[in-house]
Amino acid sequence: DVQLQASGGGLVQAGGSLRLSCAVSGFDSGSYAIAWFRQAPGKEREEVSCTSVSGTATFYTRYADSVKGRFTVSTDNTENTVYLQMNSLKPDDTAVYSCAARGGIFIGNCPRNFVSWSQGTLVTVSS
Repeated sequence: DVQLQASGGGLVQAGGSLRLSCAVSGFDSGSYAIAWFRQAPGKEREEVSCTSVSGTATFYTRYADSVKGRFTVSTDNTENTVYLQMNSLKPDDTAVYSCAARGGIFIGNCPRNFVSWSQGTLVTVSS
């Protein structure tokens, strides 16, 4: 079974940084797409980033316009963990963040739907 575990949320002042982690297990092939989503109170869920990987190769990464230049996705293949480094945080970044994944090789794009989801981790940015 594929399992995802998100962690790293917390309270930070505007302008600060946080790093979220998504521990991934169960993708025997080592090929999958993984996305970070967030949902703020009263708002729809928003995809923050998506990246597709196969082993040590990253085929594709994209970011929402609202986080470009501030958020960065990275992977640690030895730890099977995907990170979301969030810098220059704003109060509008306050949300519950989750990671989601789908197995397969995705070149040049990410899947439209994700099969496995983590629990959420709360990020609160104070002004």
